[in-house]
Amino acid sequence: MGTVLSRPLQFKACDGPSRRQLIDGIRFRVRTGVPWRDVPVEYGPWSRVYDLFRRWQRNGTWQRILTQLQSLADAKGAITWDLNVDSTVCRAHQHAAGARKQGDRQKEPPGGIFTEPRDHGLGRSRGGFTPPSSTWPSSRVRSPCRS
Repeated sequence: MGTVLSRPLQFKACDGPSRRQLIDGIRFRVRTGVPWRDVPVEYGPWSRVYDLFRRWQRNGTWQRILTQLQSLADAKGAITWDLNVDSTVCRAHQHAAGARKQGDRQKEPPGGIFTEPRDHGLGRSRGGFTPPSSTWPSSRVRSPCRS
């Protein structure tokens, strides 16, 4: 992963977990979906794992890694850039309904410095949080709200 970043990873000598252990803890959490507090102790204290994840999210490290990995894979022809989303089955998580009423008062967006474009909308519909029906290709997808 050090070759993907524009600058090499700097490892500090300390008594705590190594950066590799923390990154493995982040990978474990993302792969399994467990809460941060349930990350196994062999990856280091959960708070240190979370702090590294959040710090890299804030400064754009994860976005740079993703962009460079995608460009390397695209150069090798390993990525097919076809995307097909059937919006009739795209649903927001149950916790999505608990958003702040005044989101502009939040200190920083939950995704760090990268926010979702305004034209990517989830909105209220009769079916719950789904994309607006105007985004459905009307000739190919039948609205689940029609009888």
